[in-house]
Amino acid sequence: MASPYKEEHDLFRKTVRDFALKELAPHVDEWEKDELFPNWVFKRAGELGITGAHYPEEWGGAGGDYWMSIVKAEELPHCGAAGVTMGLLVQSDMATPVINDIGTDEQKAEFLKPAIEGDKIAALGVSEPGAGSDVAGLRTTARLVGDEYVINGSKTYITNGTRADFVTLMVKTDPEAGHNGISIILCPTDVKGFSVSKKLEKAGNWCSDTAELFYDEVRVPKRYLLGKPGMGFMYLMQNFQSERLVGSTSALAASRRALDRSVEWGRERVAFGKPLIKREYWQQKFADLYIKQEAAEALAYKACEAYNEEKYVKKGMLSMETTKLVSMSKAYTGDITAEIMDECVQFHGGMGYLEELWVARAWRDARLLRIGGGATEVMRYAIAKILGF
Repeated sequence: MASPYKEEHDLFRKTVRDFALKELAPHVDEWEKDELFPNWVFKRAGELGITGAHYPEEWGGAGGDYWMSIVKAEELPHCGAAGVTMGLLVQSDMATPVINDIGTDEQKAEFLKPAIEGDKIAALGVSEPGAGSDVAGLRTTARLVGDEYVINGSKTYITNGTRADFVTLMVKTDPEAGHNGISIILCPTDVKGFSVSKKLEKAGNWCSDTAELFYDEVRVPKRYLLGKPGMGFMYLMQNFQSERLVGSTSALAASRRALDRSVEWGRERVAFGKPLIKREYWQQKFADLYIKQEAAEALAYKACEAYNEEKYVKKGMLSMETTKLVSMSKAYTGDITAEIMDECVQFHGGMGYLEELWVARAWRDARLLRIGGGATEVMRYAIAKILGF
């Protein structure tokens, strides 16, 4: 395909890369140890127009197309910590797109605009202790009492969960209706009955906070319902496609960076009388990894092109063909980036297993893509259903 990028994309790419390299990268080692990056990162990203580049100008965005999001996803990994990238992408491409798509002007003014500007931190509340990939099995309920919804239940694996100002929350408004009983409610976190049960310790992405949330008779106004009641599952399935695309393209940017950095290191690392990268085994290995990297990027860009055409150009619903492409990209990228990072660790030998070297963090951070945003097995199941078998 021809390059989708124009001058405005290139200028935006420089803004994001400078932000990642100059304002984030110098601090990520400290943030990883603290297991949290500071809130000013959200605000600064908002000031630079990073979180709102693809949103309408009337809500604080720049009015760009979906390729603005891809640029952002590709450049943020230059900061060197996937936890920072994930926290910002949840803010801009996971918890807020559905507000832009179906929210009222009042909801956009109260939740979307301050999220774009970095004044409010957003989280997406889907997974539960008993319902991860099985979204239809969630048990958090919201019953309508007068002009309020009363929410009870819990959520887990929630990125930005310890500090979110609001949660885009999936709930059952009709517990007997299966996936047709799911709705989405915008739920502030400064309400009575809401609590963070605990912060979760993770194998990777240390500097992003991940939490369990608890709702005990939480009351929110009826006007915080997003869209129509009972349509939440359909809304979420559309929303998931953006999440999976930015997750895939971000991971691919990180794996390409890991390949390039590893090859450069291999030019300097002498073993048995010659640079390590001159060993035939590693030449064959890295050639193969670069082939897989290119194939994964091509598939991801094909999915992005289809997504941008249907949602931003035609401004319609996503087709099953586009959903299939996104699912394929997510599944393939998860496998390939995990393989690339693992081989980069192996290439560095004992040094690659030390926390003091960048590759160890890259390796453990990359593993999440095969789980988060829809497990690889779920992606393949979705592909099989679309293909009719």
